[in-house]
Amino acid sequence: MNDCAGPAWRRACLAAALIAVVPATAVAQTDFPRRTVKFVVPVPPGNMLDSMPRIIGEKLSARWSQPVIVENRPGAASNLGTEAVAKSEPDGYTLLVSPPGPLVVSQHVYPKLGFDPAAFVPVSTLIRFPFILVVNAKLPVSNFAELIARAKANPGKVTFGSPGVSSTPHLAMERFATAADIKFVHVPYPGLAPAMRDLLAGHIDAIFDTPGNTLPHIANGGVRALAVTAERRIPELPDAPAIAETLPGIVHTDWFAVVAPPKTPPAIATRLSHEIAEVMKAPDVSKRIKDFHVTTVGNSPAETAAMIKREAEQYRTLIAATGIKVK
Repeated sequence: MNDCAGPAWRRACLAAALIAVVPATAVAQTDFPRRTVKFVVPVPPGNMLDSMPRIIGEKLSARWSQPVIVENRPGAASNLGTEAVAKSEPDGYTLLVSPPGPLVVSQHVYPKLGFDPAAFVPVSTLIRFPFILVVNAKLPVSNFAELIARAKANPGKVTFGSPGVSSTPHLAMERFATAADIKFVHVPYPGLAPAMRDLLAGHIDAIFDTPGNTLPHIANGGVRALAVTAERRIPELPDAPAIAETLPGIVHTDWFAVVAPPKTPPAIATRLSHEIAEVMKAPDVSKRIKDFHVTTVGNSPAETAAMIKREAEQYRTLIAATGIKVK
């Protein structure tokens, strides 16, 4: 006998079938999340990228009445943690909070990756920020033009530090040097903190670093700010020109974004994006984030996807022009 025979049974079977095919959407719209949500951060603890998901996660946890934890998975230029998320269940409970590297740079410099950057499901862009070009205070240059002149007069002798080959500070400096037709000596470090220490000690001449890291050292005279990579001057440093004032079009803005594992349902990504945007509007969250001297974003999955696609193409062009590769 057919279990769905008769009008009443047919209606019951139809309802069961509908429930079976839309569980992800239903969860995304009603009772998501029902357990702990994890932000994977592919860098060590103690820096700005580590702080952002902790600030946001604290508010999300209160909003959802569910734990939101941060797991640091550093290694291999942020690719290790990124690969772990790529292999996670696409249910919205494991998310990657990423700098540009693994999403838009690694694919162009590494011969092989354990994940497809384009397969991640974008959720939201958290923040954007420029770099500040700073030099050791004892270097005999007082402005941006003088640094260019010194590098031209001493090719291959002016040094700069970065947190490693193909890091965004490294690529930003290469973009600037190529546009200015100068040559710097690149000194890679395991992070921006040790690079700054060597800059303060006079072991290297220059670095690109974030406003939050550099402004205290500028204020106490340890380093001198020469320029910023934003489209225009920033309020914190009105006397430091934008590089674009001298080299039109040379602009660099870094960012942090949240992405979900491949095949995560769009409804879940949309729900997460909305929730993140809401907590980022909270006055206390906004203040804590702005203390890092960054711009909050909190945009949609579609806007984040467009940004990632645009950035990946820009880095592809730059890396092809400079020939930078990681062996």
